[in-house]
Amino acid sequence: MKTFILTFIGFLFSSGVYSQIDENQLGAWYMYFYNHKFENSQWGVQGDFQYRDWQLLGDKEQLLLRSGITYTPKKSGIMFTLGFANITTGQFGELNAEDSNEDRIYQEALLPHKIGNRFLITHRFRYEQRFVEDQDFRTRYRYNLFINVPFNSKDLSPKTVYGAFYNELFINGERNIGNNNSVEFFDRNRTYLGLGYVLNPKIRFQLGWMKQTTNAWAKGQLQFSMHHNF
Repeated sequence: MKTFILTFIGFLFSSGVYSQIDENQLGAWYMYFYNHKFENSQWGVQGDFQYRDWQLLGDKEQLLLRSGITYTPKKSGIMFTLGFANITTGQFGELNAEDSNEDRIYQEALLPHKIGNRFLITHRFRYEQRFVEDQDFRTRYRYNLFINVPFNSKDLSPKTVYGAFYNELFINGERNIGNNNSVEFFDRNRTYLGLGYVLNPKIRFQLGWMKQTTNAWAKGQLQFSMHHNF
């Protein structure tokens, strides 16, 4: 009986937390991605800085800072990354609430290829080791399929307009996260559609819409991104 009461109270509490998120409110992510390969070397750096808002501006969802060292074996076309990220997360609608923090180590492999003359495909496999505030050590597996389709050329050359699509699946490793709390095997899924423009060989921009779905809620986000190779 005691277990049932505690479980019921926990359900009410979690439902209250989730109900605070307005699934009909459009959010926005503002993102900068960078990639640099050292001259005459298989080594480089890459990463991204993201500000995510529950609405267009004014209600911080997350601030994400991520950077890594890359290695591309000769004639492989595959880029491996070892990196670190720091994520600060705010609560929906609570501007004065205390933020939570996460440090993250990650490894990933990026495998690009082309189908036909225009379909630019990239597979990204990522494994994360997560150190979330007030939780036990966690891991997560991610797979992202990216598809870019140039409209007025056959590749992403300057002045090209292109369509962009991705779908990313997140799967939790450890289910028990401490303090008698647990998470589901499925963590979340993100589906994105957008348009991009290649300004020059080093810079391109994208504008799109992403639907993020978790076990508790689903929400749309605008995404504004700059992609910088230098």
